[in-house]
Amino acid sequence: MAIFLNENSKVIVQGMTGSEGMKHTRRMLAAGTSVVGGVNPRKAGTKVDFDGTSLPVFASVAEAMAETGADVSVVFVPPAFTKAAVIEAIDAEIPLAVVITEGVPVHDSVSFWAYNQDKGAKTRIIGPNCPGLQSPGKANAGIIPADITGAGKIGLVSKSGTLTYQLMYELRDIGFSTAVGIGGDPVIGTTHIDCLAAFEADPETEAIVMIGEIGGDAEERAADFIKANVTKPVVAYIAGFTAPPGKTMGHAGAIISGSAGTAEAKKVALEAAGVKVGKTPSETAKLMREVVASL
Repeated sequence: MAIFLNENSKVIVQGMTGSEGMKHTRRMLAAGTSVVGGVNPRKAGTKVDFDGTSLPVFASVAEAMAETGADVSVVFVPPAFTKAAVIEAIDAEIPLAVVITEGVPVHDSVSFWAYNQDKGAKTRIIGPNCPGLQSPGKANAGIIPADITGAGKIGLVSKSGTLTYQLMYELRDIGFSTAVGIGGDPVIGTTHIDCLAAFEADPETEAIVMIGEIGGDAEERAADFIKANVTKPVVAYIAGFTAPPGKTMGHAGAIISGSAGTAEAKKVALEAAGVKVGKTPSETAKLMREVVASL
């Protein structure tokens, strides 16, 4: 079944006519994704050719949905315009908005997250500052390379795009139901817990790999959720074991304060919930192989 994205998903791209939108629309199409159009009010009514596939450009998300039946939007717009683009998607009640853009002001992320809640949370937001998600062999919404892995029994949820790719590659012979890059900003739309719950409910997912990082308490909260609600085996990796306290490392959300948010504290919490935790991506892949072999 996969989670959030499957072979029946119809994808539009907000910002399709920009350089990044063009590049990744072409890649999504090549991966077999059903991309049905783009959104750019200034170029509405035109069409864009992608290696023989002609896609229409619409004035709004609502128009695109009405004309194509789209149920997923991938957002490739500059940070200054991301809030407006996501709010437009929320107003149109598109079921899934994947916000790729990096550098979105945290205040803007808080604003569109709260707006979505006030509107009844009819739109699932993934991101911002994320690689998107991929259900191998079915669809790809974002920038995850489509040729890393094939379909399989592992579900993946990760704060880090690069580590998403690495774990997908290291476990490529087993394969993935869905890999979700949730983003590493302090405020994101979809959390580890959201994905863990979806993977727990997905019959095609037999084991879960979770990638976290230093800072905040998302991984500790995920550990509590796993202990109470997840019956499938979970393997985890926490990036940042060597990070010095008080320093922001990489993502805006990756900052340690005192003993809170350290990789070791997260490891202890996850292991208390029965999760096997690797100290390197390769060790994590090895642990997952052992888990899959025992299923």
